[in-house]
Formats: sequence, C-alpha cells, structure tokens
Amino acid sequence: MTTYSAVVTTGIYCRPGCGARPLARNTRTYEHPAAAEAALAGRMGLSPRHLRRLFLRHLGATPDQLARSRRAHFARRLLDDTDLTVLDVAFASGFGSLRQFNRIMRETFRASPTDLRDRRHRADRLAADGGLALRLPHVPGYDWPAVLRLLAARAVPGVEEADGDTYRRTITVDGAPGVLEVSPGGDGFLLLRAHLPYWEGLIHVVGQVGRVLGADLDQAAGVAALSADPLLGPLVRGRPGLAVPGAWTALEAAVQAVVRRRRTPTEAATVLKALVTGAGTVVPGLRGGLTHTFPEPAALTPAALSHAGLADDEVSALTAPAALDPDASPDASPDASPDASPDASPDASPDASPDASTDTLSYDDDLRQDLAFRLGRRAAFPAGDPDLRAALACLGLDPATAADRWRPWQALAAAHLMAHGASADRVARQARA
Repeated sequence: MTTYSAVVTTGIYCRPGCGARPLARNTRTYEHPAAAEAALAGRMGLSPRHLRRLFLRHLGATPDQLARSRRAHFARRLLDDTDLTVLDVAFASGFGSLRQFNRIMRETFRASPTDLRDRRHRADRLAADGGLALRLPHVPGYDWPAVLRLLAARAVPGVEEADGDTYRRTITVDGAPGVLEVSPGGDGFLLLRAHLPYWEGLIHVVGQVGRVLGADLDQAAGVAALSADPLLGPLVRGRPGLAVPGAWTALEAAVQAVVRRRRTPTEAATVLKALVTGAGTVVPGLRGGLTHTFPEPAALTPAALSHAGLADDEVSALTAPAALDPDASPDASPDASPDASPDASPDASPDASPDASTDTLSYDDDLRQDLAFRLGRRAAFPAGDPDLRAALACLGLDPATAADRWRPWQALAAAHLMAHGASADRVARQARA
C-alpha cells in the first residue's frame, strides 16, 4: 500500500520515494495525502481547508507553496555559496528528486540550477577552510557577542563551547556525528561552517541552528516595550540586540533545567560533563573542548543519570512520561489540551508561577517554564533559573510575581535578566579570585 510520511516538526508531508531523511521520532505515516494534511492541521485545531484559506488570506500562498519556496531559496544559497554538486544541493534542500528540483528552480527563478550557479559572483563566494561554509542571515541589530555570552554560560561541557567569537557544538545526524561552528560574518549575517557526514536534509540543520541562536526572530516590538520599564529598561537598552537562545533538542533543555536548578554553575558543569562522558558518544579528533555528542534518549537510563550524580527525584523528573513536553502538568491526562484556559493564546505558556515553598522536582511549573523558554515560547518565564533569580534579587523583585509586569514579552525579559545575572556572577567570582 502507498504511504505518505509526515514530519510533525515542519508540517510537511512527503510522497513515496522522497529522499528527505527526517528523524524517525518526528515522522508519522499515513495512507493518503489528505490524512497527512488533516493530522498536521488537526494539531492546530483547524481543518486542512481552513488552514489553507488562512495561509492564502494572510500570506498569499498555501503551506505547500511556502515549503517549496523555502526549499528553493535555500538551494539558491547553496548554489551561490558552496561547491556542492547539483545533486547534493537538491537533497540538502529537501527535494525528493533531481527532476522535482530542476522543475521548482525553473518555476521560481526562471533558470536551471546550472545556469544559476554559472551566474554567481565568484568574488563574493565564501572561502571554506574545511567544512561547508554558509551565510546565516540575522535580523538587523542582532547582538552576536551578547547571545554568545549567554550560550557560553549554559554550554554543555564536551558538547558545546565558546572560543573567542566562535560558538561550536557537536550534533548527531541520523546516528552519525557532526560539528557546527558559528562566527561573525558580514553585514546582516553570521558565518555557519558545517562539518556533516552527508548533506541530505541540510536545510533542517540550518533552520535548527537559526532557532538555537534566535537569529531570525524580530524582537523590535518586545525591546521597545521592555525599554520603557523603569527597572528592566536600562538592561534592555544596554543590550537591545540580545535574542532569546533556544535549545538543540527538548531533551538537552530538560536535562540542563534539572541539573542547573540546585547547583552552582561549576557544580552543574561537573554533573553535565559526567553525564556526557558516561552516556554520550565519543567523537575523536575534534579541536578545542569538544569530545562527545549529547546522549541519545535511549542512553539516558535511570542508572546513567544516577551515576552522573543526579538525585532520585531529579532522575524521576527526567524519566517521567511528560519530561519533554512544556505544556504538560503533573495531573494532566493524555487527552488534556494545553490550551484549555479561555485566555490561552498560541504563544502562551502556562501562567502558573513556581511554588517557591517547595523544592520537589516532580514535573512542575518551574521545569515547564524552563523548557518552554528554551523551546521558543514567547510568554515563558523560568523563574527558577539561578542567574535570573540573582538578577531579580538585584532589582528587588519577587520571582513569583515579576513575570506579570512584562507580559507578553516574558521570555525576552528573562533573557536580559539571565544575561545580567550571569555577568554579575562573573564579576563576583573574579573579585573573589
């Protein structure tokens, strides 16, 4: 029987024979294309027809047209910036066949991929010193040094590092290791250098990098609103280009949230390093401090977590069925909707504040908020983060109620508070040294 594969993380479904290789855990199989469309639209509470109607009304294109355009423009970047073969460009951009690739490129650019490559300006090409170098566009005013400091403060030892003005990390692509490097580029873009085992699905890797760095999110409205706050305003005006950093996976976000909750930065780094070396995959021959990939879900057994130094309740938090779901609650049933509240919005995360009177590590609001923050929820406010709490203490604000004054930009406010708290902690440690 013919089957269609749908990718829940991108909202795209593929015909049989598609060459794309999404992660198996993000893929669902359907017997008919209509069923795939209905399932993807159903996650939003909409019918497929109404979803297409909304896209046409507000964006002037259907979801399928937008997906084709995204793949075509990404392919154009690869043709301009790299020496990948045309066939490699096609599969790296998510096309299912060379014939489909040629047809879509002609429809979009009125030229074949070969013609487009012949037109490129050789003086403007990126010189690759190993790996595949790509431009990673960012919004105007993006503050890479500020984002890099925030990433460095939460880097997982052996998996991530900040070296000078460059951020590096290991990743896993279909079970094989790879390395990504991001450094300053030119006006309006960062330079991404990817060292990957193969290029199929590169478009998804690049999109994920952009989400981790917050490079493609326009925070201008949030910056304007928060700059007027009498307490937070000076911090925001001092770093107006700071973006909210994301996480590579929900698993990494959950592990970091639990490990960092009760520990100093040094203690947390020690536990994370033990977890990575004990359960991660060794990647030999890498430069700097990169040594492993982050452990796969199957490797994070209760025994591995305990051996790395996590307490029993921390192990329980990470092995709970809802451990990677920021919308879950301790008593939610499997069929419960996260948007059951009458005033819930698509970007909203749960509004309940963490209970400061208890230190239980059941899957509580504190952990949910931390996960929501790292997964890009605009209204998330991880009040249990040590750097954020330190900044709130400096400002004389109560962590249980502070978030309300910054709605609906709680996540952006939290990022500025974390940056301030990490900076203050760094100054204090230098003074004690």
